[in-house]
Amino acid sequence: MPKFPRTLIFVLLATCGSLPARAQEKPVWKSVSFAIVKLNDGPPISWNMYHAEKRGQLLLRIWKRYLLIDLNQQEVYDIDPKTVDVQKESVAFSSSDKPSEPLDVTEWKERDVGSLDRLRFRLPKGALIELQIPLRLDGKSLY
Repeated sequence: MPKFPRTLIFVLLATCGSLPARAQEKPVWKSVSFAIVKLNDGPPISWNMYHAEKRGQLLLRIWKRYLLIDLNQQEVYDIDPKTVDVQKESVAFSSSDKPSEPLDVTEWKERDVGSLDRLRFRLPKGALIELQIPLRLDGKSLY
């Protein structure tokens, strides 16, 4: 059996040991600086919205519930709060942790209202969610 130098063994062990940590690293979603959220035509008491580097995906927290909103596919996913790591002004969440099936939302309506994009949809149990998201000067979504 060949003998390996000790330094090579330590390098291999250190490299192999760091691979799972990188695999578990989740992308950071930053807090949306300006948006309006309505729940059943009124403001929710506790909410926050986050955006990823990829445009068209928003993570909405209402109370202790997280909803992943895919604007491009017009889909909403109910996210397990245990998969979201809350940080100071951001959260860490991997889109691979989303459920395989989206929620059965109805009444998806998206409308340009000047400098805002208004999105309304109804959740399966009847709650109506409205988001007002600012637009860039070229008319595309800021997030």
